Amino acid sequence: MTFTTATLCDVHSEKDHFQIAEPLLKAYGGQIRFCGQISTVKIFEDNVLIRTLLEQKVENRVLVVDGGGSHRCALLGEELAKLALANGWQGLVIHGCIRDSEIINQLPIGIRALHTHPLKSHKKDHGDRDLLVTFAGVNFKQNHFLYADADGIIVSETSLS
Repeated sequence: MTFTTATLCDVHSEKDHFQIAEPLLKAYGGQIRFCGQISTVKIFEDNVLIRTLLEQKVENRVLVVDGGGSHRCALLGEELAKLALANGWQGLVIHGCIRDSEIINQLPIGIRALHTHPLKSHKKDHGDRDLLVTFAGVNFKQNHFLYADADGIIVSETSLS
């Protein structure tokens, strides 16, 4: 991956429509720059559906999780981060918290999340997938393209690279 979000903005701002996420999310994981087509889940303090998706083998996909912005538990930990990595996920963008951040920061995967929290999530198997989810001022849609680096997150209907 050789893109930067700044260069994508410079090259595509005149001719392509894309969205830029508000700088609400912190970077975790050992891969600062990542991109891929979006898969979405909408959940609240329950990560069963996240596991279900991360168990799938994929290529060039990013999982966007609308966790309702909860700060009461973590939606992703070491085990799920390793599962994502093993199954080809390029990264995760989580409107919620993660845990095991010291270990996750050693893994070659990109993760953006609000914060860390030591408590694991519930296991009630509630949630929806493949829906439009909105947070950080961006509409994240299934199969749109997400680009993330140290400067920010860009979402586009079409591939920018």
